[in-house]
Amino acid sequence: MSTPVFYALTSVILVSLFSLVGLALLALRGRLAHFAIIALVSFSSGSLFGDAFIHLLPEAVQRQGFSVNVSLFVLSGIGFSFFVEKIIHWRHEHTPTGEVHIESFAYMNLFGDGVHNFIDGAIITAAYLLDTRVGIATTFAVLLHEIPQEMSDFGVLMHGGFSRGKALLYNFITAGIALAGLIFTVALQDVAGDLVTFLAPFAAGGFIYIAGADLIPQLHKEKAIRSSLMQLFFFFLGIVGMLLLRD
Repeated sequence: MSTPVFYALTSVILVSLFSLVGLALLALRGRLAHFAIIALVSFSSGSLFGDAFIHLLPEAVQRQGFSVNVSLFVLSGIGFSFFVEKIIHWRHEHTPTGEVHIESFAYMNLFGDGVHNFIDGAIITAAYLLDTRVGIATTFAVLLHEIPQEMSDFGVLMHGGFSRGKALLYNFITAGIALAGLIFTVALQDVAGDLVTFLAPFAAGGFIYIAGADLIPQLHKEKAIRSSLMQLFFFFLGIVGMLLLRD
């Protein structure tokens, strides 16, 4: 194993371990837990929109210009997310009575986060293959993003019906998909740039779908003025967070 790949592997494992920050929510109970989950769902909605429009899409445009291909990749991400959710809805309709019901947006969040983690693994690895200092800086930037993102993902999974233990476990497993991004980048170094060029707008489309079609409608179920103001605050806080993480 070469030195850059070793550094990349260490960094990807470190970033993946931060999916366990959801442990901080395990101590919460009752109304406090409900408040925390709604706040995190709101924050996640803003973060997903912010990540799509502030990070992923500009990355794609910088690589190939604002071409029709970028738009088609975004639409393919939205369309594929819609297709996957239709399958999930079909599965729920055929779930035997008595089984625990999990909302479809929770599965969609896992899917979208998996794609994003794949991209993180690919980007971190590509940075280390370019230069160790660039790899360290990229890892730090991704890590800053993952802390609030993983907290948000954990809250979304709990809000979608997962138990706290399963939400933590599945969030950790999804974070491990970053290792697949590392493996693909190392194995396909000659085409890794083209792979990321496609996945960035594709993931952006998936994030736009999850935030707009799934999470925000869930937030609309909370109609109290105080809750709505809190949702707006954390929604824009998520966007501002992504803006502050801009290069």
